[in-house]
Amino acid sequence: MSHFTIKTYSDVLCGPVTFEMMMPDVHRDPLPWAPEKKSDGKIRTLFLFHGYSGGAGCFIPEHLIDKYDLAVVMPSVGNSFYLDAEATGRKYATYVGEELPEFVRRTFGLCKSPEETFVLGLSMGGFGALHTGLRYPEVFGKIGAMSSALIHREVAQMKEGEGNEVANYAYYRSVFGEPSKLMESESSPEFLVDRLIAEKKKIPEIFMACGTEDFLIENNRSFHSFLESRGVEHIYKEDSGEHNMEFWSKYSEIIIDKFMGQ
Repeated sequence: MSHFTIKTYSDVLCGPVTFEMMMPDVHRDPLPWAPEKKSDGKIRTLFLFHGYSGGAGCFIPEHLIDKYDLAVVMPSVGNSFYLDAEATGRKYATYVGEELPEFVRRTFGLCKSPEETFVLGLSMGGFGALHTGLRYPEVFGKIGAMSSALIHREVAQMKEGEGNEVANYAYYRSVFGEPSKLMESESSPEFLVDRLIAEKKKIPEIFMACGTEDFLIENNRSFHSFLESRGVEHIYKEDSGEHNMEFWSKYSEIIIDKFMGQ
């Protein structure tokens, strides 16, 4: 496989951006245990979303890239929660949901259908994967969300001067918008689900996983219950594990296998 560091300019972020990509070695004969390669020669795409205080990087077992002929796109979005903020140059949802997919598809000749475009994230990136896939179902057909930082309900209750051990009120307001209006805004995954249902649009396939010892387990159970209450088909898995790479490496392989119908 090949690993690229790509530097370009983002119109929606109003400045230069750098992201990582990994591509399968299309010139090599297929591995004997790999699924049949796509006859049109185009490559399916997996977007990987990092967590809070993280950055672009590959957290999936790398053999999956050649096994499934996947292009892996790894953006860096700071601590933005993959959301559009009011401030100029802070449209991170638009960046990962519109601008970046269009750029890599055009530049690398990747598959363009949502059925062949996936998003997988961990922690803050799990929230981002859910939010991005639900906001852009015409781009992403499958969502994988591990140990998702579904903290928006907590943020929605915050008042001026409050915060938690991770960040203060000013940060959360700058990222999620006015807390009192959060649950009725595009920053809320529940709002996006209800909008898709009301518009009778197809909801991407959703696969969620969280460790039973993870501090975010109740947040994930809550969103799982919400999806059930709306009759949204999805897969939700709990397993022994904490908020760490051991759990994410294990479940990223399980989720990607599911994406590929294995």
